[in-house]
Amino acid sequence: MLDFQDTQNIDQKGIAFTIRSVFIIDPAKKIRLTMMYPASCGRNTSEVLRVIDALQTADRKGVTTPIDWQVGEDVIVPPTVSTEDSKKKFKDVREVRPYLRFTNVGDGK
Repeated sequence: MLDFQDTQNIDQKGIAFTIRSVFIIDPAKKIRLTMMYPASCGRNTSEVLRVIDALQTADRKGVTTPIDWQVGEDVIVPPTVSTEDSKKKFKDVREVRPYLRFTNVGDGK
């Protein structure tokens, strides 16, 4: 929770520091992600790069990525793709539930 009385985010004159924002915009000029950080908190460039990899993999392969996904790890086959079609499209599909299926697309490229 952001405490607006937090003195770490106010300069000596009592003026609030600017919040730093990160925007990821795709080639079609669509905003795909926004992240905001208070001035007292550094940005996480590893997370920004991870998200770019995840977005590019999802776009190229037609999949989604689970929490904390890293390049080379399993991805999720969207529920809009049937199990039959997913088995045709991907080499190996692991079905946890009919709506939750995993596969691996390698490095995503």
